[in-house]
Amino acid sequence: MKRLTQTLMGLLWRKICRNCKCGQEEHDILTSNEEDRKVGKLFEDTKYTTLIAKLKNDGIPMYKRNVMILTNPVPAKKNISINTVTYEWAPPVQNQTLARQYMQMLPKEKQPVAGSEGAQYRKKQLAKQLPAHDQDPSKCHELSPSEVKQMEQFVKKYKNEALGVGDVKLPGEVETSAAGKSKVKNGDRGTSAAVGAMEDKSPDQKPSQYSCYCCKQNMKEGDPAVYAERAGYDKLWHPACFVCCTCSELLVDMIYFWKNGNLYCGRHYCDSEKPRCAGCDELIFSNEYTQAEGQNWHLKHFCCFDCDCVLAGEIYVMVKDNPVCKPCYMKNHAATCQGCHNAIDPEVQRVAYNNFNWHATQECFLCSCCSKCLIGQKFMPVEGMVFCSVECKKKMMS
Repeated sequence: MKRLTQTLMGLLWRKICRNCKCGQEEHDILTSNEEDRKVGKLFEDTKYTTLIAKLKNDGIPMYKRNVMILTNPVPAKKNISINTVTYEWAPPVQNQTLARQYMQMLPKEKQPVAGSEGAQYRKKQLAKQLPAHDQDPSKCHELSPSEVKQMEQFVKKYKNEALGVGDVKLPGEVETSAAGKSKVKNGDRGTSAAVGAMEDKSPDQKPSQYSCYCCKQNMKEGDPAVYAERAGYDKLWHPACFVCCTCSELLVDMIYFWKNGNLYCGRHYCDSEKPRCAGCDELIFSNEYTQAEGQNWHLKHFCCFDCDCVLAGEIYVMVKDNPVCKPCYMKNHAATCQGCHNAIDPEVQRVAYNNFNWHATQECFLCSCCSKCLIGQKFMPVEGMVFCSVECKKKMMS
């Protein structure tokens, strides 16, 4: 019972599935209500409070996710039926035609239509891009009071300096908005600082050309564009190009983090600011941590992925980017020798060909017919067997 409890606790701090050990985002764990609470928490104490509402019973901020329902009459043999399409999220714009155009410009498999592949994609990205443990200390595992304070300061800083929500407009509307704001800022001195893409035009000149900040391709004035306030009004994106610069995934619900001229999702913005523990997936606020295999780890989380034993000073083997202690490796992952049929120790030499392995010894790597040692010799492989010559192969196969 003690061992079972330790195992379950280990899996909990790892934030992975207890059965298949995949990430939580691979499973539909959070309900829509829980997701809205998480995003509501993110927008709390920001300029985006118009996107949240606080419940009367507990005062917890809830994300007022914009759901769009479209009804299309469909001709039938005797009468007209109504085909209803529900988008689990849509840009919060007053012009529904613009929102519909925006959706149509997204890849079909990423459009969040209720019950579709796109809706599942959105849920997965909500979990992946905006992990609750990147913003809420109560969702983290055993933070010290000092670490809690550091995390709260970090979250406050990125809310003030990086967090934003994209806005959908027609390119001409963005230009007009930018010019208007610049006039307010510059008084009567004109709009020279407003939009980098704008040029002085006489009434007879055609409007300036718009291009996507990401793909650099032209944008049509009649098509919706996404802009990010923190990036400035001179930058526009195609809906399908409003992606994280690290993972290239669509920024879920257009929630972005702006840094050094780049858009980031929440996860990868935080990764650019703080080390992340490869064991528990949480940001590291301690000055002491371990670096191994190109990754960062809390000291107490550099453990065997199979049994959770601490690996400091121990021999371990990386299996699918996860460290595994030697006993667990030998039991669960080691290759089997085709000669002696025993597991091959990770510290000894072996011969590998395709998916077959042998101890690199005179006792194991032998001709399957005459038992001649093949170490350092040419050999002929056939379905897990090896031969020293054509003669031996024919003799064995006949």
